Amino acid sequence: MTESVISNSQEYQSFRSSVPLKTYVVDDDESKEWKLYDAGPKSVKCPIVCFPPASGTADVFFKQLLGLSAAGYRIISLEYPVYWTMREFVEGFKKLLDHMQLDKVHILGASLGGFLAQKFAECTHKSPRVASLILCNSFYDTTIFQQTNSAPTFWMMPALLLKKMVMGNFDKGIVEEDICDSIDFLVERLDSLTQAELASRLTLNCMNCYVEPQKLNGVDVTIMDVFDDCALSHAVREEMYKCYPEARRAHLKKGGNFPYLSKSDEVNIFIQASYK
Repeated sequence: MTESVISNSQEYQSFRSSVPLKTYVVDDDESKEWKLYDAGPKSVKCPIVCFPPASGTADVFFKQLLGLSAAGYRIISLEYPVYWTMREFVEGFKKLLDHMQLDKVHILGASLGGFLAQKFAECTHKSPRVASLILCNSFYDTTIFQQTNSAPTFWMMPALLLKKMVMGNFDKGIVEEDICDSIDFLVERLDSLTQAELASRLTLNCMNCYVEPQKLNGVDVTIMDVFDDCALSHAVREEMYKCYPEARRAHLKKGGNFPYLSKSDEVNIFIQASYK
């Protein structure tokens, strides 16, 4: 398979040669490995942490890592180990923050990443670890995917079937070139995930679970979404607004499912505006 336009771009090649991929094991099970990129001044102890969608790896936020670190921000993009329950994920991320000596973080979460970010903020609300959230094309209740009954069987499904499930949400119609390039890049990332990685993420994405927004009262929330086609319906977006009536809204006219790649300049401006 030929590499995508983004993988071949000078910007991406420059990112890969300048920002090393680090791995951390914080659980007793050594197979559970966090992978992350950490760019910008290490003296910043409340950095921006990026959580990718179910199909994404840590490098899907490379344009944020390059652009924002150049502007003086510390930004960390990560990918999750294989966790099958929300409790495991929350405990694992807490241990990662402790290991990196980070008391609090801002989180930019995309789709599943946004849901996990909300659940982490909810589960740690008595001893807060989240300063703010930017939720990009995200949701607060997994029942929207109508897969809660089949979620417990994902662990035994072949990778090909799981990939088809994810790709069913990608744009099928005619889209702008930069949106098309972002889809190609995410399809590549999807192909790089193991069956266990994908099955565990889809399990977290679809198992019966929802956010209790009242527990996020002290967290500054920005909802970032697009006005063109993406995997989430208009009704789901409206529910998010109702969930967080005080939230800032960052609207992009276009961007598809992955605006942090297709419209990175606009997204980076919104991120910077959130931390002014």
